Amino acid sequence: MKTFRNILALVALLVLVPALPAQAGGLWNKVDIQVISDDRGKLREYPVDSHGRKQRSYIAVRDGERYRIRVRNRSGHRIGLVIAVDGRNIITGEKSWLGRREAKYVLGPWETAEYEGWRTSRSRVNRFYFTDIDDSYADAWGDHSAMGVIAVAVYREKDREHYGYKKKRDGMIARSEAARGPSAGTGFGESEWSPTRKVRFEPRKKPAFRKFIKYEWRRTLCRRGIIRHCGHHHDDDYNRFWDDDEDDGFAPPPWRLRHR
Repeated sequence: MKTFRNILALVALLVLVPALPAQAGGLWNKVDIQVISDDRGKLREYPVDSHGRKQRSYIAVRDGERYRIRVRNRSGHRIGLVIAVDGRNIITGEKSWLGRREAKYVLGPWETAEYEGWRTSRSRVNRFYFTDIDDSYADAWGDHSAMGVIAVAVYREKDREHYGYKKKRDGMIARSEAARGPSAGTGFGESEWSPTRKVRFEPRKKPAFRKFIKYEWRRTLCRRGIIRHCGHHHDDDYNRFWDDDEDDGFAPPPWRLRHR
């Protein structure tokens, strides 16, 4: 049974609190973010880069595959998570910029949680599944500006707190310290039980770090040279959460040069 203690916080728009000094060390090595397939388990990542407050990687996905976003907090502090899929906040469905004032989940110290769908109420979500763009939830909004990207911004907590929402227990205690189109999107799947309750949380001004996972059909990653020895490089359209030109100015690996 996969029931986890998820925490949801909605941050007030008009509350301004001075930011605290940054702590020594970062959360980037204390918070693990993974994509979990219902059928295949943890999906292998193909890292692009990882520097400071930003991490990027690719994953290869299958049409119709249900998935969850697993976050493991290995720090001794609560954290706030703004999660966007295809550029839409998974709690409100609104266009996301990973901002501190957006609706967010809150994860307790040493806890692991899985976020498996679009939240439709305090007690239910609709499942994530990989699909063609024209069947995606973002397409229903007419928004293709960040298709195929799972984005998570991790926020530290301020001393001052504000009200939000927290998922209620439902069986198990939260775990601590487990013929397709050319591009992929995430659909609005079946409804599942996922109750919440109010909690207190106030994020700091800027995220401790952000992670971006670009998911594509395997054949697309092969064609672009992300998966070695199986395809040719192909440029995608501009994506505001995934700028393929960010690596310009650095020596590319030789296996990419062979496909130019």
